[in-house]
Amino acid sequence: MEVDTYTFVLLRRGPRADDYTDEELDELQAAHLAFLDEMRDRGHLVVAGPFRDQDDETKRGLCVYRTGLDETRRLSEQDPSVEAGRISIEAMTWLTPKGVLR
Repeated sequence: MEVDTYTFVLLRRGPRADDYTDEELDELQAAHLAFLDEMRDRGHLVVAGPFRDQDDETKRGLCVYRTGLDETRRLSEQDPSVEAGRISIEAMTWLTPKGVLR
């Protein structure tokens, strides 16, 4: 079977998630969303979104990148919410049947 390779990023609650005021969290969220828009515009990001109804509240969302593992880690670490410690990332290579994601 032929496969396409992507990088899956699990966004988790970061070590400093509780260190911010509501206003600061709003600013970080806006910067986080702007960062994801930029990643999409640059062709790096396939899809991203938050989780709901999960059993483990430390799991916040996911991103799927077209870039390789090292590049995805480098890019994800530039996310303002990651830099601020609001979220942390777990990145891994993800394989899917060729052509499933377009």
